[in-house]
Amino acid sequence: MISVDALAVEFSGQTLFKDVSFTINENDKIALMGKNGAGKSTMMKIIAGVQKATRGGVSTPKETIIAYLPQHLLTEDNATVFEEASKAFSHVFTMKAEMDHVNKQLETRTDYESDEYMKLIERVSDLGEKYYALEDVNYDAEVEKALKGLGFKQEDFTRPTGEFSGGWRMRIELAKILLQKPDLILLDEPTNHIDIESVIWLEDFLVNKANAVVVISHDRAFIDNITNRTIEVTMGRIYDYKANYTHYLQLREDRRVHQIKAYQEQQKMIADNMAFIERFKGTYSKTNQVSSRERMLEKLDIIEIDEVDTSALKLKFPSAVRSGDYPVTVKDVSKSYDKHVVFNNANMSIARGEKVCFVGRNGEGKSTMIKAILGEIDVEGQCALGHNVQVGYFAQNQAALLDDTLTVFQTIDDVAKGDVRTQVKNVLGRFMFKGDDIEKKVSVLSGGEKTRLAMVKLLLEPVNVLILDEPTNHLDLKSKDVLKEALLDFDGTLILVSHDRDFLQGLAHKVFEFKDQRVIEHFETVDAFLERNKIETIKDLDL
Repeated sequence: MISVDALAVEFSGQTLFKDVSFTINENDKIALMGKNGAGKSTMMKIIAGVQKATRGGVSTPKETIIAYLPQHLLTEDNATVFEEASKAFSHVFTMKAEMDHVNKQLETRTDYESDEYMKLIERVSDLGEKYYALEDVNYDAEVEKALKGLGFKQEDFTRPTGEFSGGWRMRIELAKILLQKPDLILLDEPTNHIDIESVIWLEDFLVNKANAVVVISHDRAFIDNITNRTIEVTMGRIYDYKANYTHYLQLREDRRVHQIKAYQEQQKMIADNMAFIERFKGTYSKTNQVSSRERMLEKLDIIEIDEVDTSALKLKFPSAVRSGDYPVTVKDVSKSYDKHVVFNNANMSIARGEKVCFVGRNGEGKSTMIKAILGEIDVEGQCALGHNVQVGYFAQNQAALLDDTLTVFQTIDDVAKGDVRTQVKNVLGRFMFKGDDIEKKVSVLSGGEKTRLAMVKLLLEPVNVLILDEPTNHLDLKSKDVLKEALLDFDGTLILVSHDRDFLQGLAHKVFEFKDQRVIEHFETVDAFLERNKIETIKDLDL
């Protein structure tokens, strides 16, 4: 059991949270929830031991292993993928090497009666007890299973990690964590860089093979599937629910109803007492009663109502011209890089108003097909955009196309039309730009902030074909809901690439699956496709 005791974090005169206490039990699967800036990542870093609290601390039993996956990795390594993942067992290999070294010393030394010799015997005995208590594991097989589960192919194992993008290096780090079989796994937005099949594999691992888990995630389906407890960080304190996220939302609403009722009753009591004090102040016969009520009010803890975003902002894409009947047509399209075939003889016709989804493992060609449709790369075959097509495109690197010289407000004000111009601040607020944030220059924004700003910009531009490649990676749950509502109301054509199953639900009514160099058309909703494939996917990935 890991104990968080009276934790407090303060900086620049502000209190992030105070006197926070809770325990993490052996098989707890905890979702750490709260609005952006509430302190979730800070709390996770303190539990991981990479950041210090102002007061309080974290108590862990001796030899407890805590593994932490941050949102952003800062290091690169020139080891191969397999070598880097194998570092998960470095403590075992180090233990074996030290045991061999001590045994060699015992064989060559002759000072059998010395204290140093006795210490060596004690050390090798201690090491041997720990080493031989370990279960008999085929380490290479475990590394291979984890890497394949997270989307790596056999030929990737010998490639240097430096050849991979940040998302793939994140997977290597995740594989190392899973292979350590720690007592507690801390995951900060683990699904941002992995595809649906790998998310399903990760869910299965965390539910069935991991010990305690604490996760921060904006992927509602993921946290619902893996967690049995929700800790909400809000207004400097926590609320602890023995429930997954969806059930927690219901319980939180019930709590807030009771808070409002208690607050209203307290305010009435305060008003009644203030009226009594005002009426009888200076009346000799009431002096004691007046003083007593004044002291009571001074000591009173005012009930606070939890912050809830009550704004009812709803965005709608501005009207665009009507496109032709088939805005996107792909005929016998093939693409290769040297000897690597991405896809071969792919065909698709996407009708006006259709909402379709591209699914498949990373590297199977989803983003490549989008680039082919947009004419950004050369391919064999024909890719054509139809009559009057106006494309809105959100790529994973969309942030790089923003004008660094503008402020956040200017970026959106420049594209806002009509009534939306009066709501620019509200629109930005729903995407986590509030207060002084809107006057920041784009040049000083983080990568995640730029991505969110690019999404807001796209939402306000008139288009009739919308292509979104992983649009939700840096959006919180409220922002995702705003975007999803806008997409459900969008009357144009939508092509969507996303690993977020909750976001996809109800959005796409046709699926193009990218698999084994082919593009397969499925005339079913993405919900039905994922449900049909879920059991087979887990079975296939658990090699």
